[in-house]
Amino acid sequence: MRVAPLLALLSFFTATAEAAEIFVAERRTVEDRKAVFATVESVREVEARTRIAGTVVKLLVREGDRVEAGALLAEVEDKKLALELAAIDSRLDALAAQRRQAAQDLERARTLRAQGAVPQARLDDAQAAFDVIEAQIAATRAERAVIEERRREGRVLAPQAGRVLAVRGTEGAVVMPGETVARLATRTYVLRLRLPERHARFMRAGDPVEVGARGLADRPDAVLGTGKLVLVYPELENGQVVADAEVEGLGDFFVGERVRVTIAADKREAILVPEAFLRRAPGVDLVRLESGLEVPVQRGPVRLVEGVRMVEILSGLRPGDRLVPPVGPGDTGAAR
Repeated sequence: MRVAPLLALLSFFTATAEAAEIFVAERRTVEDRKAVFATVESVREVEARTRIAGTVVKLLVREGDRVEAGALLAEVEDKKLALELAAIDSRLDALAAQRRQAAQDLERARTLRAQGAVPQARLDDAQAAFDVIEAQIAATRAERAVIEERRREGRVLAPQAGRVLAVRGTEGAVVMPGETVARLATRTYVLRLRLPERHARFMRAGDPVEVGARGLADRPDAVLGTGKLVLVYPELENGQVVADAEVEGLGDFFVGERVRVTIAADKREAILVPEAFLRRAPGVDLVRLESGLEVPVQRGPVRLVEGVRMVEILSGLRPGDRLVPPVGPGDTGAAR
């Protein structure tokens, strides 16, 4: 009495297994990957400029050095400023002596006025003379502070952290205000891509990119990694669309270095079939329909879809065809 239910259950599992092995061919959107060359670029380049005219007495960096924001790159000296400071110091010494004399005269005038020996006008004149000396000293000190600040402006500092791309000038060279001493690239690097105009409508910020090996080497085991497009420029340059991609690990690259990058450059409809459903026969690839008939197909590139190797079928199948795994002699696509 238990035979019939057992046979029914076995029949159900067999039908389920067979149904699970049927693959229905249908069109789906695929991306055509394109290998292009991208250039390592700095997001921003800044220039460290001199603020005074003078002679470069110290040059503390060279090309390739990494510097922090505010780091001292060079020192420019104007010898006339030292002479001006010496002259001001002499004036301050003279004013200090005059202040001492004016302070003594003021104190004497106060004493005599207290005794009634001199009129109030004499005391007022002594006070005015002392105040004038005080004002002259304050003005001279302010003038000295201005010259000191000009001397400090001879220190050429890094406006931002980054790498030194170029150093202009040498020690002993004469420079003018605003002249560039060093050019720096900020630490944020991107890969700049330039593609023909026809690819512009397929490129979007956030699209993934695959970056090949450094030095244009064709070594799959040495790929740099993956990244994503962060900016697609709205303006074409010489018939090309320009885009920037962010990828980790570009910090030690040379600005201007080229890297091979693979991106999705086009989208279209295609029929994809699991590679295990193809059978390789002499000179031809075959797929088996649900009816048992084997038909030849022209295979295209292999794509990885959700972890499954899928083969693009260029011809031989129509949407809706139901496929079953191959049987009989010959290698399957998976064995290849």
